[in-house]
Amino acid sequence: MTSQIFANIYMNEFDQFIKHILKVKHYVRYTDDFVIVSNNKNYLIELIPKLQLFLLEKLKLTLHPKKVIIRKHNQGIDFLGYVILPKHIKLRTKTKQRIPKNLKKTVCLYKKGKINKLSLKSSLNSYLGVLSHADEYELSQEILNKFWFWLKE
Repeated sequence: MTSQIFANIYMNEFDQFIKHILKVKHYVRYTDDFVIVSNNKNYLIELIPKLQLFLLEKLKLTLHPKKVIIRKHNQGIDFLGYVILPKHIKLRTKTKQRIPKNLKKTVCLYKKGKINKLSLKSSLNSYLGVLSHADEYELSQEILNKFWFWLKE
């Protein structure tokens, strides 16, 4: 949690630059991940060197070269474990595959006495919370069906 707080404090200057100097209208950031949305590809391309220069000179940071992506909105925006599409939100494929595996490991830890019941329930509820932000009804139901026993007690 402290790393998110420190990132928000440290990156505030970047937020101010984007909103007040560059006048970007559609910008969102969480810790060190951010997205800028525009229907003008050239505008986005022209922003990149300005962002790079500001980050380097003011914050001593660089953009990851493989993570700067310009794509059409119907391809979706990969952000914070989700793929945000114009009419719905899906869970990123890797995240979707990881959830059942992690839950099985968590149940094993509980069975071995390495975590308590509250930790187990918290973990299950946390994953259900992640799924509640996406159009992943089937996966939510699958998890509830497999792990309901651990939640009901």
